[in-house]
Amino acid sequence: MPLSDIKIRNLKRKERPYKVSDSEGLFILVKVSGSKSWRFKYRIDGKEKLLVIGA
Repeated sequence: MPLSDIKIRNLKRKERPYKVSDSEGLFILVKVSGSKSWRFKYRIDGKEKLLVIGA
């Protein structure tokens, strides 16, 4: 299920970093400090890669 702006704004920090999935490898990482960053996990030639898109 796609994330909406309201859902993203309401994400709160926890004791440990956690991921909230959007779709097909795209997710938001919520850190202990409360900062949020978009990340995209994908594969090229069987190797897993991680692209950090930004806040």
